[in-house]
Amino acid sequence: MRKSLEIGGFIAAAVLIVFGTAAIVLGFNGRSTVQDSLKQEQIVGTPDMTPAAISAEAKQAGLKGVKLPDKAVAGQAIDTGAKARTFAGYMRIHALEATGGLTYAQMPRYATADGKGTNDPKAAQTSPKGQPLDNPARQVWINETALSTALNASYMADQIALFGIVVGIALRLSGIGFGVLAAAGALRNREAPIAALGRKVSAPDTKLAVPSA
Repeated sequence: MRKSLEIGGFIAAAVLIVFGTAAIVLGFNGRSTVQDSLKQEQIVGTPDMTPAAISAEAKQAGLKGVKLPDKAVAGQAIDTGAKARTFAGYMRIHALEATGGLTYAQMPRYATADGKGTNDPKAAQTSPKGQPLDNPARQVWINETALSTALNASYMADQIALFGIVVGIALRLSGIGFGVLAAAGALRNREAPIAALGRKVSAPDTKLAVPSA
């Protein structure tokens, strides 16, 4: 039974080390894929993508209660998941500036001559065919949402890959620990018979008892 446990310990150690190594390799490959994909898009932060500059723009646009990015990517190539997330944050502020601080759901559906928009198709601007025109500010928001979602997905993929690397390291360390424990148990079992042979056996007492008078 003890021998089976020892063998099981070595097998568990080997499996954990193999799975840990695979997780680390996949994690690094995942991060590399994310970074390569971002580099292909050749995204560069605009000059106003600094906390100070975007704060001034938001104040000028009258934006209130909006979370502003706290990291700068101005002039930097967006080639990591973290930078992609920061860039997406600046894009959201730009979209809010263009829509007057309104999100897609808050904007009227149709366009009007004064630019305020309306939900009444009869009051909306119409096309040459007489169809009410969609609010162009909504299209700005749709474009921003699509692009920022892709950038945030890159950040999420990057973090998942990083988590895989951490898990892989933990599995490898666990495997090494199992291997050490299994090896220690095997060595202890081999040393036990040797130690028993080395013990001195006391000689039997051959003296005859003297009968008392």
